[in-house]
Amino acid sequence: MPDRAPQPVDRQLPTDEARDLISLVRDIARHEIAPKAAEEEDAGRFPREVFTLLSRSGLLGLPYDAEYGGGDQPYEVYLQVLEELAAARLTVGLGLSVHTLASYALAAYGTKQQRADHLPAMLGGDLLGAYALSEPASGSDAASLRTKAVRDGDGWVLTGTKAWITHGGVADFYTVMARTGVEGPRGVTAFLVPGDAEGLSAAAPEKKMGLKGSPTAQIHLDGVRVPDERRIGEEGQGFAIALSALDSGRLGIAACAIGLAQAALDEAVAYAADRRQFGRPIADFQGLRFMLADMATQIEAGRALYLAAARLRDAGRPFAREAAMAKLFCTDTAMRVTTDAVQVLGGYGYTADFPVERYMREAKVLQIVEGTNQIQRMVIARHVAGPESR
Repeated sequence: MPDRAPQPVDRQLPTDEARDLISLVRDIARHEIAPKAAEEEDAGRFPREVFTLLSRSGLLGLPYDAEYGGGDQPYEVYLQVLEELAAARLTVGLGLSVHTLASYALAAYGTKQQRADHLPAMLGGDLLGAYALSEPASGSDAASLRTKAVRDGDGWVLTGTKAWITHGGVADFYTVMARTGVEGPRGVTAFLVPGDAEGLSAAAPEKKMGLKGSPTAQIHLDGVRVPDERRIGEEGQGFAIALSALDSGRLGIAACAIGLAQAALDEAVAYAADRRQFGRPIADFQGLRFMLADMATQIEAGRALYLAAARLRDAGRPFAREAAMAKLFCTDTAMRVTTDAVQVLGGYGYTADFPVERYMREAKVLQIVEGTNQIQRMVIARHVAGPESR
């Protein structure tokens, strides 16, 4: 069964421009993304043409400066765009979030010349990015990464393996964190590496529970040469850049989670209205009505949480704690809501004839990516109770 077109969410948007933008996104989601989502996810097909459409529609650089090809939109608006896209197909919403994350280092820490040289193509030139921090033995403990960058004349030579890279093998550029100095976080530097660089290759995509249309693969860097002008920020600043990027990226994951949860709720409500048992729609039964009420309440709470964090970011105020809270709550909500949606549909929910079984499988990874939810709890606890004693 094709995915149901996303149901419009009543949004409070700050400008007429933002309202027009959401209208455009809904049109793309309804006509270009949702109708093919189930078939393409089942086939494991990556929708590169959708990202080309998003680029040509001005949607790949929404939160970045118009001077460099961006959309000059506040995060409050950008995240609601992500939610709309994720409700139509998580592969697309998450893909845009990852591209935005991959562009962040250069946009926030690059020199004016670097931004002028690279950002216009990254934000509006049909390019797609990937973010390369994790490694086979360096996940939550990201500061222990082993990929090395060694100075060679006026450039660098990168050697190592990155793991769990969304868009691995299909990205046009990678923001890569590599060790250039001492052990620990102070020895990491960020680099912008072209996807077609000599010595860069991708392993076969991982075989995953869900998000089968979104390629996730190891990236091998075998003596990849990068000129110094592709070093982002100062030597040794890479880990701080990575953490700063993840604060914003976690908001993207939160918005995608709410979009996925909303899609699951919409499917559950529609099914409950149509399915009749004991002579009436199952939506009439109090036990199920209470379940739908809880699902809707959790979604609204998550949406309010990620938007509150986004408004702090837009105001230039600290938001790391709120970003961790939003990522934690929204992704846990997506897991609960999608699980409950399967329950509402009963046996049908457990079949691939309806999309809720796919939503449930996809929700799980959102509790893992860009910092597991256990890591989010550690981050929040440090803000609340201070650092751990040693």
